[in-house]
Amino acid sequence: MTSIVRHPQNFWIGIIFLFFGLAAVYFGWELEMGTAGRMGPAYFPSVLGALLAVVGLANVIRSFIGHGETIGKFHVKNIVIILAAVLLFGALMRTAGLAVAAFVLILLSSWASPKFELKGSLLLAVGLTIFAVVLFVKLLGLPMPILGPWFTGA
Repeated sequence: MTSIVRHPQNFWIGIIFLFFGLAAVYFGWELEMGTAGRMGPAYFPSVLGALLAVVGLANVIRSFIGHGETIGKFHVKNIVIILAAVLLFGALMRTAGLAVAAFVLILLSSWASPKFELKGSLLLAVGLTIFAVVLFVKLLGLPMPILGPWFTGA
């Protein structure tokens, strides 16, 4: 049995984008929108949701035009690793600080990749950790501890 959907990956990612984009617009519907110069609480989620929905619609349309691969295996192990990394990041932020939390997040997330190499992942984790500390703490001045109470004794 042939399907009119020629690229199932584009179709399903388009459906997911449409769902989340339209959900963002729906949940921001009753809030004040504001203008581009003076944004209300609904402005950013609504505009971002609408753009996400447009990208989703474009993917759904493309799925009927081009040919593509079927949807492959669902990698539960990799999803669990990435979810654990994000949860561990949240737990480590308060106790170990941004530097340790970001390093652990990046290293664990890269472990979920089938192309994982320890040397490259360590270099990536160190580089992105330095970038995060410089950007968020030094340049933006966000009140995040670089090293938390575990290391400072506070």
